[in-house]
Parts: sequence; structure tokens; C-alpha cells
Amino acid sequence: MDLNSDMGEAFGAWQMGDDAAMLKIVTSANIACGFHAGDPAGLLRTLRWAAAEGVAVGAHVGYPDLVGFGRRVIEMEREDLTAAVIYQIGALEALAQVAGTRVTYVKPHGALYNVIAQGGAQAEAVIAALLAHRPRLALMALAGSPLVAQARAAGLAVICEAFADRGYQPDGQLLPRRLPGAVLHDPDLVAARMLRLAREGVIEAVDGTLVKVEAQSICVHGDSPAAVEMAARIRALFLAEGEPLAPVTGGVTSAPAR
Repeated sequence: MDLNSDMGEAFGAWQMGDDAAMLKIVTSANIACGFHAGDPAGLLRTLRWAAAEGVAVGAHVGYPDLVGFGRRVIEMEREDLTAAVIYQIGALEALAQVAGTRVTYVKPHGALYNVIAQGGAQAEAVIAALLAHRPRLALMALAGSPLVAQARAAGLAVICEAFADRGYQPDGQLLPRRLPGAVLHDPDLVAARMLRLAREGVIEAVDGTLVKVEAQSICVHGDSPAAVEMAARIRALFLAEGEPLAPVTGGVTSAPAR
């Protein structure tokens, strides 16, 4: 199983998350590309830390929405969104090259992630961006969502993702953030849920039902106050229970990391 987190989301004097600490725990880093968060110097610094720790790097692309942190839906023409995604990947790839690492996958951020999870025109636009720019890049997507089949049908490798710190609905979709139980904060509870996912392939939904989730990667949101503690608890429990953690490239898990 891969363990990933969102990083590079600081902007100038505005700090978000503890990238240096998180990079000692996770196996993959979803690094912002400047549209929803992140400034060039901060992104380069985070990429250098990722390279030093041997952590896989993904481009965390989003809507052009710094004020809303990329969590507001923006209606964009297909060609505009495709170009925006290519632009973001290219910018991060240039910084990654300087930092001594490379981008191996793309994970949409925030509202864009949720919108394209259901398929449709914006999903087509994001898929088109990867196909036009570098088809070998994997797309990280919500496990069980329509996007998974749509991207695979287009020829992309897909990394299916589950969320450690988010509540689930009985249909396997994430519970909207505005509802109680949408965001989880207890590190022990989160770690136990993810160990069960790795072993049994299920996550307990908000109503107590068990949802089947086929995932190769687990995400801990980097902007959560307890993010580092939750990620560390997951890692410690997995290693103690003999469940290896490793980055995922091209939809195939590599050898266990560290």
C-alpha cells in the first residue's frame, strides 16, 4: 500500500502543513503546482526534500483559485482546463528536474478532484491533458469512482485512492465536508480503519455499513492539524503488522520503501 499526502501548499508567509516532517513518513507526495496553492521557491524546497527522502512525486493540479484554496467549483471550457493541467504539470516537472527527482503521477486537487470523479466533460479535459503531454503519467483517482473506468478506457494507468481522514457514504463516495463526520481527527481510529482497508478491502461508512474499496494508495490531507500524527500512526501500525508501504508508479506498487 502507498501512503500519500498533499504538500507544497504554503504560499509566501502563509504556511500550510509540515512538509519536512511528513516526507519522513509517506511514500508519495502530491505537490501543489501554484494554481490552488504553492509558490515557486516553496515548491522547489519541498521537491528537494522529497528527493532526499526517496519519496515519489505527483503533480497536484487544481483550478486557478488561490483565494478559495481550489475548493470551489469553476466552470471551465474543455480546452482551457486541458491547457491549465498541462501548464501545471510542466511547471512542476521543471522544478522537479532541478531538485533531482521527477513527476510520476497526477492527482487533481479539491473541487476538481471531486468534479471529475463523477466523469463528464471536465474529466475528459484532464484525461486529454495527460494523453497530450505524457501518457505514461498515472492518474490518481477516487477508488470506485466513474473516473477510474473512464481513464483506463482512455489508456491511462490509474492509482485508486482511499482517504484516511475522511468519512465515507454508503455508496463509497466521500461525505461532503459540510456534514458531521466528514473529517476524521483521531489518529488511532484512522490508522485502524486503514489497516482494515489494507487487509479486508473495506471501509466503515458513516452509517456503519461496510463499503468495499479497492485502493492502492491512502491519502492523509496535509492541511489537517493532526496530519503528521495520523500519517505516523498509520505507518507505525502498518509496519508493526507486517503490511509494507511503498510508492505506486504506473498503477503498479514497487518494492517496499525504507
